[in-house]
Amino acid sequence: MTTEPLTWIKSSYSGSNGGSCLEWAPEHARSTGEVLVRDSKSPDGPHLTLTPQAFAGLVQFAKTCG
Repeated sequence: MTTEPLTWIKSSYSGSNGGSCLEWAPEHARSTGEVLVRDSKSPDGPHLTLTPQAFAGLVQFAKTCG
């Protein structure tokens, strides 16, 4: 099985000042149903693997904190 590199995009809820920068891998989510989330300041660090429902909850939380 060949593993393609993930394409990460910055969340629209991330700050523009370099502070809270969240990225996710939408192509991976579409193909597997797993939503991967990471801190853009630490691209080689760990990432979270969320269900679509948990990701939706995270987005709702971001909307209330923004």
